[in-house]
Amino acid sequence: MILHFQNARLIDPEALTVEESTLTLRDGRIEAVGAETPAGAELIDCGGRHLAPGLVDWGVKIGEPGERHKESFRSAGLAAAAGGVTTVIARPDTLPPIDAPESLEFATRRAADAPVNIRHMAALTKGRDGREMVEMSFLQDGGAVAFTDGVRTLADTRLMSRCMTYARGLGALIVGHPQDPGLSKGAAATSGKFASLYGLPAVSPMAEVMGLDRDLALVAMTKARYHADQITVAASLPALRRAREAGLDISAGTSIHHLTLNEFDVGGYRTFFRFTPPLRAEDDRLAMIEAVADGTIDVIASFHTPQDEESKRLPFAEAAPGAVGLQTLLPAAMRLYHAGGLSLPQLWRAMALNPARRLGLDAGRIAVGAPADLVLFDPDAPFVLDRFTLLSKSKNTPFDGARMQGRVFGTWVAGRQVFGEAA
Repeated sequence: MILHFQNARLIDPEALTVEESTLTLRDGRIEAVGAETPAGAELIDCGGRHLAPGLVDWGVKIGEPGERHKESFRSAGLAAAAGGVTTVIARPDTLPPIDAPESLEFATRRAADAPVNIRHMAALTKGRDGREMVEMSFLQDGGAVAFTDGVRTLADTRLMSRCMTYARGLGALIVGHPQDPGLSKGAAATSGKFASLYGLPAVSPMAEVMGLDRDLALVAMTKARYHADQITVAASLPALRRAREAGLDISAGTSIHHLTLNEFDVGGYRTFFRFTPPLRAEDDRLAMIEAVADGTIDVIASFHTPQDEESKRLPFAEAAPGAVGLQTLLPAAMRLYHAGGLSLPQLWRAMALNPARRLGLDAGRIAVGAPADLVLFDPDAPFVLDRFTLLSKSKNTPFDGARMQGRVFGTWVAGRQVFGEAA
């Protein structure tokens, strides 16, 4: 099967360019860029819209097993396709967690039900309880792309050092959630005048700095590969830069919600704005955008966390944290583009190319021979988001009723259209 996209504006996150060109696909891979229409090809007129690598969303919560009523592999896949996400990196914080080859095999089989690529991270400790390391080698053989306990910070420093040492021998990637667990326990907001005014239990931004400093010190000691999943405060950035200058094998990510929202959005006690870590000050948000632009932060992700209505219809401090984001990652990122903070190639470098490279996946590129995982979208197309139109089973989005730009018109996985008019 041959597909030929014409009249497209190609976003190349490797060259950091946007150019009017054509793209030819054959047998699920990119065959040519800028070529003439081959004989027998099916023509797709992009109408001047942007064509880019499909997004690689790192850190997605899927409710199988244990919480299928919140999200299934099928519903998450449909939401991902509608949002231009072609590869989902799923978290292991299921019930029970993905902490053994058997549970990983189950999740892998179930993920075949989704229309997009789904890869899995495995837990770092058994039960994610921070007491005993998982069998990393077996899990890696089973397809685990990284190891993490998710938002549960491994408090036992000695065990964390052993995990890193073992992972180094396997070449495995450790994903940490930098927070001091003692300081951050029970927090629903960032400490400051606003949190005090609203009477919310708060945590100092230094909890993140302290957690990151500990993990980076252990990386320096063990020489492990390490990724900090959510960096959200400006005070964390100097440590990241020093670690890079020292040659440590580290990377860092942040959440699209921390790039587009701030602590004042908590006003009104709307629990859709309850996150872990909590939303930060506006100065921190702006610092995160600059850090993505200069490469200090490598990855932007949605941290898709579906919660049912019962989990959110509670007092703010008691509500379950997190928001769905698979379908809103792209339009939320367009806020950064239209505000002039990040260009489209910079955004795609952080949302597709960098996560794929860090995880060793063949994705996130517009290049001959690369998989034909693509999204066709219009960054200027306006719409008002209605949360009940989202394809996720859960509808907990902070963007409900928001005016947004960036409509997806088509998504292809291995050359097969999984979203759009012909899907």
